Amino acid sequence: MGFVWNHNPSKVMVTYAFRHMSAGGRLLSLSRRYSSTATSSSSSSSSSSSSSSTTKILWTTDHVRSTFQNYFQNHPSLPHTYVPSSPVVPLNDPTLLFTNAGMNQFKPIFLGQMDPANPMAQLQRAVNSQKCIRAGGKHNDLEDVGRDTYHHTFFEMLGTWSFGNYFKKESIDMAWDLLTNVYKLPQDQLYATYFGGDHTLPPDTEAQQYWLQYLPPHRVIACGAKDNFWEMGDTGPCGPCSEIHFDRIGGGRDASAYVNADDPNVLEIWNIVFIQYNRDDNGNLSTLPAQHIDTGMGLERLTSILQGKMSNYDIDIFQPFFAQISQACGGSYYEGKLGQHDIHLKDTAFRAIADHIRTLTFAIADGAVPDNNGRGYVLRRILRRASRYGQQILGCNNGFFANLVPAVVETFGDYYPELKKHQSKIYEIIAEEEQAFSTMLSRGIKYFTELQEHLKVTGETTISGKDVFFLYDTMGFPLDLTQQMATEAGFTVDTEGFTKEMDAQKQRSRMAARTSNLQAGDGEHIPQLELIAEQTAWLSTQNIPMTDDSHKYLWDVEIDAQVRAIYGPDGNFFHDSVPAKEGAIIGLILDKSSFYAEAGGQVADTGFIDILNDIDGHVEASLEVKNVQTFGGFLVHTGIVRKGSISVGNSARSRVNYDRRRDIAPNHTMTHVLNAALRSVLGDGVEQRGSLCNEDKLRFDFTYKKAMSIEQLRQTEEFVQRVISNKEDVSSKVMPLAEARSINGVRAVFGETYPDPVRVVTIGDDTSIEFCGGTHLSNSAEAEAFALVEESAVAKGIRRISGVTKEAAKQAAEEGTKFTTLVASVEGKNSGANVMEDLDKVAGALRKDLDAAFLSASLKAELRVRIEALQKIGAEAKKSQLQQRTDTCLNDVKEQIKTTNASGKNTLVVYTDIGGDAKASQRIINTVKELAPNMAFMGISEEEPGSGGKLLCYAVVPDSMVANGFRADQWVQAALATCGGRGGGKANIAQGQAKDCKDINQVLSEGNAYADMNIVM
Repeated sequence: MGFVWNHNPSKVMVTYAFRHMSAGGRLLSLSRRYSSTATSSSSSSSSSSSSSSTTKILWTTDHVRSTFQNYFQNHPSLPHTYVPSSPVVPLNDPTLLFTNAGMNQFKPIFLGQMDPANPMAQLQRAVNSQKCIRAGGKHNDLEDVGRDTYHHTFFEMLGTWSFGNYFKKESIDMAWDLLTNVYKLPQDQLYATYFGGDHTLPPDTEAQQYWLQYLPPHRVIACGAKDNFWEMGDTGPCGPCSEIHFDRIGGGRDASAYVNADDPNVLEIWNIVFIQYNRDDNGNLSTLPAQHIDTGMGLERLTSILQGKMSNYDIDIFQPFFAQISQACGGSYYEGKLGQHDIHLKDTAFRAIADHIRTLTFAIADGAVPDNNGRGYVLRRILRRASRYGQQILGCNNGFFANLVPAVVETFGDYYPELKKHQSKIYEIIAEEEQAFSTMLSRGIKYFTELQEHLKVTGETTISGKDVFFLYDTMGFPLDLTQQMATEAGFTVDTEGFTKEMDAQKQRSRMAARTSNLQAGDGEHIPQLELIAEQTAWLSTQNIPMTDDSHKYLWDVEIDAQVRAIYGPDGNFFHDSVPAKEGAIIGLILDKSSFYAEAGGQVADTGFIDILNDIDGHVEASLEVKNVQTFGGFLVHTGIVRKGSISVGNSARSRVNYDRRRDIAPNHTMTHVLNAALRSVLGDGVEQRGSLCNEDKLRFDFTYKKAMSIEQLRQTEEFVQRVISNKEDVSSKVMPLAEARSINGVRAVFGETYPDPVRVVTIGDDTSIEFCGGTHLSNSAEAEAFALVEESAVAKGIRRISGVTKEAAKQAAEEGTKFTTLVASVEGKNSGANVMEDLDKVAGALRKDLDAAFLSASLKAELRVRIEALQKIGAEAKKSQLQQRTDTCLNDVKEQIKTTNASGKNTLVVYTDIGGDAKASQRIINTVKELAPNMAFMGISEEEPGSGGKLLCYAVVPDSMVANGFRADQWVQAALATCGGRGGGKANIAQGQAKDCKDINQVLSEGNAYADMNIVM
């Protein structure tokens, strides 16, 4: 394939010459039967594409995307708000590995959990192009990528939403208008589906009738729930949907039988979801208080149609990737073959690599990194899959994959500027991962090839779990990569055996999913009660106001309130009252509260809500609050009834555990200071990737390529300590979001959505300015002390740092002083030539104690270096002492050899004072071979002379004596048998050990006895 890539952001035209092969391998010359337009108001016919023609693309991918957005943003009666794509790495949704649909960022709106102060809470209609990755979890297209022409792990979803504003008729009308009047798709090639009903719901005849306005009955098709009923999950908002399909072939044929039949020529391009029900835990459906629209259309699929291509991979955006792959892999070009026609998997490799480089580039730009867990492991699998395809199938050089990054950035960087911003980081991470896998790949392929040949010889068709696990554990091959190679070679994989091998090897539980239970005192488990759209809507219909939580920033107050609703532990309904039963678990909703609900990395407050007698204010009942969460502006105080009964309308008083909050607040405030310290020490490239603030510690995740040095740790810690000692004021101000964003130096978390107005927390004059809704100190001095106690890697390019304040920090300082004194004491005793005989052991014990100690990370690292220096001194001294002992021992052995030779004996068993050192024993054996080549020699040595501990026994026997049955290995075994030792080796030379020998003389005696019994003169 030859082409010219003229990328100019100011133009919507790409020119290239394209060679396209059909699924059967035949060269196709495709021409569209319809016009494509450069703008929504003008059109021109597309010229046909062939191997020899140059096609001017009017419907570039960029233009298709912008046309979609412009249509809905500028709709005359229903203008939509443009909402930028959220990151492909979900920031606050642990249920998702990756953003896999356009609706993900709107999920809180559908669930009725959106904070009313969030700007998105005011949305009525929205439009965007969402970056999506489907390569793990429920939606996983990874195995299909490369094998066909339309699956991707990364793709863009063009989407529109209505949040209780318009519904079925308007959404269908706009979809038809856009597709036929703007994109100019031929009407006779379009088909629509609707929900055909099931045992719980009737057919969606409403949607059917709207489609019959535009399409004949045979092209409006009823389908089952599998294709035409959409659900967010096992529970929650859901509803029927209507799909729009396009027949690539056309020509007046009836393709209705191919709709939803996995025919690549009749493909779904747009899905309109009518969210009108809610499914509860029992599977029952109820009507939602508001009706919503959620639509999604694959950008790549639509573009392939508009460009007249039979494959998503033939559109303009993939051509620069194919060119780079071709250049890196010896000039091989992409032909578009599939299945049996792609016999060498060349084109499969082109497609997979082109897809995977997009996925890795976008994911890393949004903060994900390849590693061994969760989404990081998925990315590592994808990267290794691409690397294997390139190196094994296409013959690319190591490093080819990382070199594709610039092509992705050039293609998508104007619309997604985060790619340009992080290009160097993306390249470095991919290059490092690719290099690390390259060596393993060649070894793994060699092992797999040998295994493949063995299976062919034996006639087996299944690769054992043991072999699969070896490829995984030793060669670094993910299971799916081995499965893919096995399938290509005609074998299956014993996945059950692999799982057993994995469990036996690791002997540890798999990574636990985030628990929905909170641990209460005395072993009580408290379910985390959650409100969704049905519940928040019910509260609104009952005229129950959202909780006034403005009191959460006050200290040492008891707020009087009223119980407005009681949420049951079953999570499905509200109660008027709760039985006076000790241990009952409920969620209380008050009209106002002083409790802080979990948010922004800060844990929720705990405490009590007392129910008061209206006459005398006496406490009649009490709820111990274990957790507080907010859903759609309603605070749910989850806890255990400890006394009395509670009813709606009761007077209540909230009592926050302020002592606990006084331990949380300094950790949160110092997290802000730590953020500033890291940027001061490491540079402005540091970005926050998560945090946790509780009563015990603060934890902060941030972007950085390598472990922090001792000096960097020290400077960071001293920065925070200096802010504390400077007694800097901590203030907060609520202001419009736009105004807050314009503040010089203000910090915000990447990918986080902030309310409008937003609260801005400032520390000192300019130490730190951040958006934050958490509880803080009034002055930095209230933190009292700070210690940075840990720095570690979370994933590639992501570091985690932990710190403590107040008493914990003071304890860390005291522990640091203690160990500093201990290390200095040992150093003082071992200066110059005066070195303790057991220094290596003393230093080793000190190092072990230090590793377990709780003190400053920088001081611990510094002391560790000093202790290692002591260990080195001790080891050198011990080595020198051993050298002297060995020299003395060698002289003694030489004398004994002379005496033995003079007596006419040819065996010698002696005690050798070499401290059980194997290298020294080899010196002695070499001396014996040189001085007495015909003598059988055995040496016995204790690790610590006279200790009755570990013992070393070694022997050498000449060939002449071996020939007569005198074996060194049997000799060693016989000598060690008396103290439970074991030995091994060969007939000429052997050695063994005993872990605990109380009587070395007995070992010497047994050695001599064996020699006397087996000696041959």
